[in-house]
Amino acid sequence: MTPKLKKLIKVDPKVRFGKPVIAGTRVPVELVVGKIAGGMEIEAVRGEYDLTREQVMAALQYAAAIVSSERFLSA
Repeated sequence: MTPKLKKLIKVDPKVRFGKPVIAGTRVPVELVVGKIAGGMEIEAVRGEYDLTREQVMAALQYAAAIVSSERFLSA
């Protein structure tokens, strides 16, 4: 994870059971990604959760980084 992403995404066992959240909020990364994956526009997500575009993009970048680091086993 890049230093910039570390500033924007936080993981703290005391917040949301340790799930990654947007720094300074209790908004989980999975919620942001799920809303966008479900068809919600980035601007609508921003408005609904009072986030900046940078915060929304950080959530997407974080999710991409997690998926790209996963290893998959073939059957």
